[in-house]
Amino acid sequence: MSQSPGVARPLRTTLEMIKFSHTIFALPFAVLSAVLAAGGWPAWPTLAKIFVAMIGARSAAMAHNRLADREIDAANPRTASRALPSGALSVTYVRVFLVASVVVFLAAAASLNRLTLLLSPVALALLFVYAYAKRVTSLSHLLLGLCLAMSPVGAWIAVRGDLEMLPLLLGLAVLFWTAGFDIIYALQDEEHDRRTGLRSIPARIGSGGALVVSALFHAVMVVLLIAVWRVSGGGRFFAIGIAATAAALVYQHAILRPRDLSRVNAAFFTANGFVSVALAVCGVADVLAR
Repeated sequence: MSQSPGVARPLRTTLEMIKFSHTIFALPFAVLSAVLAAGGWPAWPTLAKIFVAMIGARSAAMAHNRLADREIDAANPRTASRALPSGALSVTYVRVFLVASVVVFLAAAASLNRLTLLLSPVALALLFVYAYAKRVTSLSHLLLGLCLAMSPVGAWIAVRGDLEMLPLLLGLAVLFWTAGFDIIYALQDEEHDRRTGLRSIPARIGSGGALVVSALFHAVMVVLLIAVWRVSGGGRFFAIGIAATAAALVYQHAILRPRDLSRVNAAFFTANGFVSVALAVCGVADVLAR
Protein backbone atom coordinates (compact mmCIF):
# COMPACT_ATOMS: atom_id res chain seq x y z
CA MET A 1 0.00 0.00 0.00
CA SER A 2 2.88 2.36 0.73
CA GLN A 3 3.99 2.08 -2.91
CA SER A 4 0.57 2.71 -4.43
CA PRO A 5 0.88 6.54 -4.66
CA GLY A 6 4.17 6.12 -6.53
CA VAL A 7 2.46 3.85 -9.06
CA ALA A 8 -0.73 5.88 -9.32
CA ARG A 9 1.00 9.20 -9.98
CA PRO A 10 2.72 8.32 -13.32
CA LEU A 11 -0.37 6.38 -14.41
CA ARG A 12 -2.57 9.39 -13.72
CA THR A 13 -0.08 11.67 -15.48
CA THR A 14 0.06 9.34 -18.49
CA LEU A 15 -3.73 9.26 -18.77
CA GLU A 16 -3.76 13.05 -18.62
CA MET A 17 -1.02 13.24 -21.25
CA ILE A 18 -3.03 11.18 -23.73
CA LYS A 19 -6.27 12.95 -22.73
CA PHE A 20 -7.91 9.60 -21.99
CA SER A 21 -11.19 11.30 -21.13
CA HIS A 22 -11.41 12.50 -24.75
CA THR A 23 -11.87 8.88 -25.83
CA ILE A 24 -15.55 9.65 -25.37
CA PHE A 25 -15.46 11.52 -28.68
CA ALA A 26 -14.48 8.67 -31.02
CA LEU A 27 -15.34 5.45 -29.20
CA PRO A 28 -19.15 5.76 -29.36
CA PHE A 29 -18.98 6.27 -33.14
CA ALA A 30 -16.88 3.12 -33.47
CA VAL A 31 -19.49 1.18 -31.48
CA LEU A 32 -22.30 2.57 -33.61
CA SER A 33 -20.48 1.66 -36.82
CA ALA A 34 -19.74 -1.86 -35.56
CA VAL A 35 -23.40 -2.37 -34.69
CA LEU A 36 -24.51 -1.06 -38.09
CA ALA A 37 -22.02 -3.38 -39.79
CA ALA A 38 -23.21 -6.43 -37.86
CA GLY A 39 -26.91 -5.55 -37.99
CA GLY A 40 -26.91 -5.98 -34.21
CA TRP A 41 -24.29 -6.53 -31.54
CA PRO A 42 -21.09 -7.84 -33.13
CA ALA A 43 -19.31 -10.76 -31.51
CA TRP A 44 -17.92 -9.66 -28.16
CA PRO A 45 -14.34 -10.75 -28.98
CA THR A 46 -14.47 -8.56 -32.10
CA LEU A 47 -15.80 -5.61 -30.14
CA ALA A 48 -13.08 -6.07 -27.51
CA LYS A 49 -10.38 -6.12 -30.20
CA ILE A 50 -11.81 -2.92 -31.70
CA PHE A 51 -11.57 -1.25 -28.29
CA VAL A 52 -7.96 -2.41 -27.83
CA ALA A 53 -7.01 -1.22 -31.33
CA MET A 54 -8.57 2.19 -30.71
CA ILE A 55 -6.86 2.60 -27.35
CA GLY A 56 -3.51 1.60 -28.85
CA ALA A 57 -3.85 3.91 -31.85
CA ARG A 58 -5.06 6.87 -29.83
CA SER A 59 -2.39 6.41 -27.16
CA ALA A 60 0.32 6.24 -29.84
CA ALA A 61 -1.02 9.35 -31.57
CA MET A 62 -1.19 11.40 -28.38
CA ALA A 63 2.25 10.28 -27.18
CA HIS A 64 3.74 11.21 -30.56
CA ASN A 65 1.95 14.57 -30.48
CA ARG A 66 3.33 15.36 -27.05
CA LEU A 67 6.85 14.42 -28.13
CA ALA A 68 6.65 16.45 -31.33
CA ASP A 69 5.11 19.47 -29.58
CA ARG A 70 7.07 19.49 -26.32
CA GLU A 71 8.97 22.69 -27.17
CA ILE A 72 5.83 24.38 -28.52
CA ASP A 73 3.91 23.36 -25.40
CA ALA A 74 6.66 24.74 -23.18
CA ALA A 75 6.36 28.15 -24.86
CA ASN A 76 2.58 28.33 -24.45
CA PRO A 77 1.35 29.36 -20.97
CA ARG A 78 -1.80 27.24 -21.44
CA THR A 79 0.17 24.05 -22.14
CA ALA A 80 3.43 24.62 -20.23
CA SER A 81 2.18 22.45 -17.35
CA ARG A 82 1.77 19.38 -19.56
CA ALA A 83 3.73 16.27 -18.60
CA LEU A 84 6.78 16.70 -20.84
CA PRO A 85 7.37 20.48 -20.54
CA SER A 86 6.89 20.33 -16.79
CA GLY A 87 9.14 17.29 -16.37
CA ALA A 88 6.39 15.14 -14.86
CA LEU A 89 7.25 12.47 -17.44
CA SER A 90 10.57 11.92 -19.18
CA VAL A 91 11.10 11.83 -22.93
CA THR A 92 12.39 8.25 -22.63
CA TYR A 93 9.25 7.16 -20.77
CA VAL A 94 6.97 8.68 -23.40
CA ARG A 95 8.98 7.10 -26.23
CA VAL A 96 8.69 3.66 -24.62
CA PHE A 97 4.97 4.27 -24.10
CA LEU A 98 4.66 5.24 -27.78
CA VAL A 99 6.36 2.05 -29.00
CA ALA A 100 4.24 -0.10 -26.68
CA SER A 101 1.05 1.59 -27.92
CA VAL A 102 2.01 0.99 -31.56
CA VAL A 103 2.65 -2.70 -30.81
CA VAL A 104 -0.74 -3.01 -29.10
CA PHE A 105 -2.49 -1.37 -32.04
CA LEU A 106 -0.77 -3.51 -34.68
CA ALA A 107 -1.40 -6.71 -32.72
CA ALA A 108 -5.10 -5.88 -32.34
CA ALA A 109 -5.40 -4.98 -36.04
CA ALA A 110 -3.68 -8.23 -37.06
CA SER A 111 -6.07 -10.24 -34.88
CA LEU A 112 -9.17 -8.82 -36.59
CA ASN A 113 -8.82 -9.50 -40.32
CA ARG A 114 -6.45 -9.09 -43.24
CA LEU A 115 -7.79 -5.70 -44.35
CA THR A 116 -7.43 -4.12 -40.90
CA LEU A 117 -3.84 -5.32 -40.78
CA LEU A 118 -3.04 -3.98 -44.27
CA LEU A 119 -4.56 -0.57 -43.46
CA SER A 120 -3.05 -0.22 -39.99
CA PRO A 121 0.21 1.41 -41.22
CA VAL A 122 -1.87 3.94 -43.19
CA ALA A 123 -3.80 4.79 -40.04
CA LEU A 124 -0.60 5.24 -38.04
CA ALA A 125 0.91 7.43 -40.75
CA LEU A 126 -2.08 9.79 -40.68
CA LEU A 127 -2.05 9.93 -36.89
CA PHE A 128 1.66 10.79 -36.83
CA VAL A 129 1.51 13.33 -39.67
CA TYR A 130 -1.17 15.30 -37.80
CA ALA A 131 1.39 16.24 -35.13
CA TYR A 132 3.14 18.51 -37.64
CA ALA A 133 0.07 19.88 -39.45
CA LYS A 134 -0.15 23.20 -37.58
CA ARG A 135 3.37 24.01 -38.73
CA VAL A 136 2.34 24.01 -42.40
CA THR A 137 -1.42 24.51 -42.82
CA SER A 138 -4.42 26.21 -41.25
CA LEU A 139 -6.50 23.20 -42.27
CA SER A 140 -4.99 21.02 -39.55
CA HIS A 141 -8.47 20.84 -38.01
CA LEU A 142 -9.66 18.81 -41.00
CA LEU A 143 -6.70 16.45 -40.69
CA LEU A 144 -7.59 15.86 -37.05
CA GLY A 145 -11.15 15.19 -38.24
CA LEU A 146 -9.79 12.61 -40.68
CA CYS A 147 -7.93 10.91 -37.85
CA LEU A 148 -11.10 10.54 -35.79
CA ALA A 149 -13.09 9.58 -38.89
CA MET A 150 -10.99 6.45 -39.09
CA SER A 151 -12.74 5.15 -35.96
CA PRO A 152 -16.15 4.33 -37.50
CA VAL A 153 -14.56 3.30 -40.80
CA GLY A 154 -12.09 1.01 -39.06
CA ALA A 155 -14.78 -0.50 -36.84
CA TRP A 156 -16.87 -1.36 -39.91
CA ILE A 157 -13.88 -3.01 -41.60
CA ALA A 158 -13.12 -4.91 -38.39
CA VAL A 159 -16.61 -6.44 -38.41
CA ARG A 160 -17.22 -6.93 -42.12
CA GLY A 161 -13.77 -7.08 -43.68
CA ASP A 162 -14.88 -4.72 -46.46
CA LEU A 163 -15.81 -1.08 -47.01
CA GLU A 164 -19.12 0.42 -48.14
CA MET A 165 -20.73 3.84 -48.53
CA LEU A 166 -22.41 3.83 -45.11
CA PRO A 167 -19.24 3.90 -42.95
CA LEU A 168 -17.70 6.46 -45.28
CA LEU A 169 -20.68 8.77 -44.75
CA LEU A 170 -20.47 8.26 -41.00
CA GLY A 171 -16.72 8.89 -41.14
CA LEU A 172 -17.26 12.14 -43.05
CA ALA A 173 -19.80 13.22 -40.42
CA VAL A 174 -17.21 12.62 -37.72
CA LEU A 175 -14.59 14.47 -39.78
CA PHE A 176 -16.62 17.70 -40.02
CA TRP A 177 -17.86 17.43 -36.44
CA THR A 178 -14.29 17.06 -35.15
CA ALA A 179 -12.93 19.85 -37.33
CA GLY A 180 -15.71 22.12 -36.07
CA PHE A 181 -15.07 21.54 -32.39
CA ASP A 182 -11.28 21.61 -32.85
CA ILE A 183 -11.64 25.13 -34.27
CA ILE A 184 -13.52 26.06 -31.09
CA TYR A 185 -10.73 24.55 -28.97
CA ALA A 186 -8.11 26.44 -30.99
CA LEU A 187 -9.73 29.78 -30.10
CA GLN A 188 -7.83 29.61 -26.82
CA ASP A 189 -4.51 29.77 -28.65
CA GLU A 190 -5.37 32.31 -31.34
CA GLU A 191 -2.92 34.99 -30.25
CA HIS A 192 -0.18 32.55 -29.31
CA ASP A 193 -0.44 30.72 -32.65
CA ARG A 194 -0.33 33.98 -34.59
CA ARG A 195 2.65 35.23 -32.60
CA THR A 196 4.67 32.00 -32.96
CA GLY A 197 3.80 31.28 -36.60
CA LEU A 198 1.62 28.23 -35.91
CA ARG A 199 -1.33 27.90 -38.25
CA SER A 200 -4.98 27.50 -37.40
CA ILE A 201 -8.25 28.89 -38.68
CA PRO A 202 -8.68 31.22 -35.66
CA ALA A 203 -5.12 32.52 -36.11
CA ARG A 204 -5.71 33.09 -39.81
CA ILE A 205 -9.17 34.70 -39.90
CA GLY A 206 -9.89 35.64 -36.30
CA SER A 207 -12.30 34.23 -33.74
CA GLY A 208 -15.46 35.63 -35.37
CA GLY A 209 -14.77 34.09 -38.76
CA ALA A 210 -13.53 30.88 -37.13
CA LEU A 211 -16.83 30.43 -35.30
CA VAL A 212 -18.69 30.84 -38.59
CA VAL A 213 -16.53 28.16 -40.23
CA SER A 214 -17.05 25.88 -37.22
CA ALA A 215 -20.83 26.33 -37.45
CA LEU A 216 -20.75 25.53 -41.19
CA PHE A 217 -18.77 22.36 -40.52
CA HIS A 218 -21.32 21.30 -37.90
CA ALA A 219 -24.18 21.97 -40.30
CA VAL A 220 -22.45 19.69 -42.81
CA MET A 221 -22.21 17.03 -40.11
CA VAL A 222 -25.96 17.08 -39.55
CA VAL A 223 -26.61 16.76 -43.29
CA LEU A 224 -24.25 13.78 -43.45
CA LEU A 225 -25.94 12.16 -40.44
CA ILE A 226 -29.28 12.44 -42.23
CA ALA A 227 -27.64 10.69 -45.20
CA VAL A 228 -26.41 7.93 -42.85
CA TRP A 229 -29.92 7.60 -41.45
CA ARG A 230 -31.43 7.22 -44.91
CA VAL A 231 -28.79 4.82 -46.28
CA SER A 232 -28.97 2.63 -43.18
CA GLY A 233 -32.77 2.51 -43.24
CA GLY A 234 -32.85 4.18 -39.84
CA GLY A 235 -35.98 4.56 -37.77
CA ARG A 236 -37.31 6.95 -35.17
CA PHE A 237 -34.66 6.30 -32.51
CA PHE A 238 -31.83 7.21 -34.87
CA ALA A 239 -33.80 10.29 -35.99
CA ILE A 240 -34.17 11.35 -32.34
CA GLY A 241 -30.40 10.99 -31.92
CA ILE A 242 -29.75 13.20 -34.94
CA ALA A 243 -32.21 15.81 -33.64
CA ALA A 244 -30.50 15.75 -30.23
CA THR A 245 -27.13 16.13 -31.94
CA ALA A 246 -28.34 19.15 -33.91
CA ALA A 247 -29.72 20.71 -30.72
CA ALA A 248 -26.43 20.16 -28.86
CA LEU A 249 -24.47 21.74 -31.71
CA VAL A 250 -26.78 24.77 -31.74
CA TYR A 251 -26.32 25.09 -27.97
CA GLN A 252 -22.55 24.81 -28.38
CA HIS A 253 -22.45 27.78 -30.72
CA ALA A 254 -25.07 29.77 -28.82
CA ILE A 255 -22.94 29.94 -25.66
CA LEU A 256 -19.79 31.15 -27.44
CA ARG A 257 -18.82 34.70 -28.29
CA PRO A 258 -15.67 35.77 -30.18
CA ARG A 259 -14.48 37.90 -27.26
CA ASP A 260 -15.72 35.69 -24.44
CA LEU A 261 -14.08 32.25 -24.24
CA SER A 262 -15.11 31.54 -20.65
CA ARG A 263 -17.44 28.75 -21.80
CA VAL A 264 -15.11 27.01 -24.24
CA ASN A 265 -14.81 23.95 -22.01
CA ALA A 266 -18.59 23.59 -21.81
CA ALA A 267 -18.84 23.98 -25.58
CA PHE A 268 -15.90 21.69 -26.32
CA PHE A 269 -16.14 18.81 -23.88
CA THR A 270 -19.64 18.76 -22.42
CA ALA A 271 -21.61 19.43 -25.60
CA ASN A 272 -19.49 17.20 -27.81
CA GLY A 273 -19.37 14.39 -25.26
CA PHE A 274 -23.16 14.50 -25.26
CA VAL A 275 -23.24 14.44 -29.07
CA SER A 276 -21.16 11.26 -29.42
CA VAL A 277 -22.88 9.34 -26.61
CA ALA A 278 -26.45 10.39 -27.44
CA LEU A 279 -26.08 9.67 -31.14
CA ALA A 280 -24.47 6.28 -30.52
CA VAL A 281 -27.06 5.23 -27.94
CA CYS A 282 -29.95 6.23 -30.19
CA GLY A 283 -28.37 4.69 -33.29
CA VAL A 284 -27.60 1.39 -31.54
CA ALA A 285 -31.10 1.29 -30.05
CA ASP A 286 -32.51 1.86 -33.52
CA VAL A 287 -30.60 -1.09 -34.97
CA LEU A 288 -31.49 -3.41 -32.08
CA ALA A 289 -35.18 -2.46 -32.29
CA ARG A 290 -35.52 -3.52 -35.93
